[in-house]
Amino acid sequence: MEKRIGIINIVVYDLTAAKEVNSLLSSYSEYILSRNGLPLRDKGIHIINIVAESSQDIINSLTGKLGRILNVEVKCLLTKIRLENN
Repeated sequence: MEKRIGIINIVVYDLTAAKEVNSLLSSYSEYILSRNGLPLRDKGIHIINIVAESSQDIINSLTGKLGRILNVEVKCLLTKIRLENN
């Protein structure tokens, strides 16, 4: 399985979605290298940045599931570098 590095940016517009986002991220925790959260309470949004290492299919699956959560916006960038499976 060829791996890639994916950078996933998540914007949560309503905190009621946070539990579902966190649960989903926990289920993909074996692929997550870094997670950074920035609560912008005065603006009413919360930003989460994820760096993940996995196959493109798994990263796309996570991104797709996040994007289907109500009041959540997600964008993903996959690096051009392809990593060998270690």
